[in-house]
Amino acid sequence: MAETYEILALKYGENTARKSAENFMHPTPDDHASSMPIDYFVFVIRNANRTILVDTGFDHKEAAARGRKITEEPIISLKRIGIEPGSIKETIITHLHFDHAGTMDQFPNSKFHLQEAEMAYATGKCMCEPSMRTPFTPDHVCQMVKNVYSGRVQFHDGDGEVAPGITVHKSPGHSQGIQAIKVNTAHGPVVLASDVVHFYANIEQRRPFYITIDMQATLKSYDNLIGMAGGLKNVIPGHDPLILKRYPAWKPETAGLVHKLDAPRIG
Repeated sequence: MAETYEILALKYGENTARKSAENFMHPTPDDHASSMPIDYFVFVIRNANRTILVDTGFDHKEAAARGRKITEEPIISLKRIGIEPGSIKETIITHLHFDHAGTMDQFPNSKFHLQEAEMAYATGKCMCEPSMRTPFTPDHVCQMVKNVYSGRVQFHDGDGEVAPGITVHKSPGHSQGIQAIKVNTAHGPVVLASDVVHFYANIEQRRPFYITIDMQATLKSYDNLIGMAGGLKNVIPGHDPLILKRYPAWKPETAGLVHKLDAPRIG
């Protein structure tokens, strides 16, 4: 019998002042005045056999440097659900942007799963261009290089299996080597899109996020995710506050902080 998993979304920060125009590559006039907050999440995939972290978020130091604000660091969110950072053995880094790969040093016992294309992109000639390197933080990229040299990185080239029932899929467009994760759950497949899809509106309206290095690849990735998930409703975006409205809280006391994604969608 195939393994199935629980999936938890852990919110550790937000930006309630963000405008809609900041979330689309080609905003409409209405977008400039419309409020469209962004949430910051890490995700946990687990069953009785294993616990896998998806992305490591960023810390208060990085938040200050970027003019962002987070409520707490991701390790605090993990401790809320009983997970100590040292117990994490497997982490999937969807891509190396600052808000997804910022606290890797706090997980000393983890192996990291990354696309080869993302490592090449983040350390290659494109980073000579200021507009291309802005979403990356050099210290984060250097930390991943250190992880490589300590034998703690599992590279994937396209599709790859992380564990039975958990696969990664290269889905470029936002970054060169960004990957989405397909997870088997008791309610069927769920695709954690990360920043392949920031908001439901990006994929529902086919309007990519404003940081997009390849528009055509992004739109193709949208189609691939929908196919893998067995429908649009099973694709989970990376930053949308609607996640917390469309899926139930893990426990009553974690409403707005930890929500369960391996459950039927609300409404």
